[in-house]
Amino acid sequence: MSVVHLCDESPATVSPEASVADAIRAMLERRVGAVAVVNPDKTVLGIFTERDVLRKLALSAIDPESKRVSEFMTATVVTATPDTSPGEALSAMITHHFRHLPVVDAKGKLMGILSIRNLLESRIDELSQQLDSLETYLTADGPGG
Repeated sequence: MSVVHLCDESPATVSPEASVADAIRAMLERRVGAVAVVNPDKTVLGIFTERDVLRKLALSAIDPESKRVSEFMTATVVTATPDTSPGEALSAMITHHFRHLPVVDAKGKLMGILSIRNLLESRIDELSQQLDSLETYLTADGPGG
């Protein structure tokens, strides 16, 4: 299964010229923990997350309306592609200590943002189906049973 199918269908994005406040509003409106910072052609330039808000802004005197998100985003972005497996994506997230992974096409254009929540929900669904199958198998009252 491709990680693209696990992503939010319409990822939250902002332009690099957007204010930090605009990025925070986008996260709050969409109820997500990250926005991709993209060019007009949707090429990923960076990612801005809740963690960026906490680490770089929360206790500062910086006015989020007056600063561009490009000044506070994470510019070196680890990304996934449609060929990335859910296991590979989870491994990258754990290794790098982040919870959001942009999924891009071969030209670097944003296809979606994968969250660790997406991965965990998918895995829980798989495990529940396996458990249901095992319960059905073990409780089947077949011949000789």
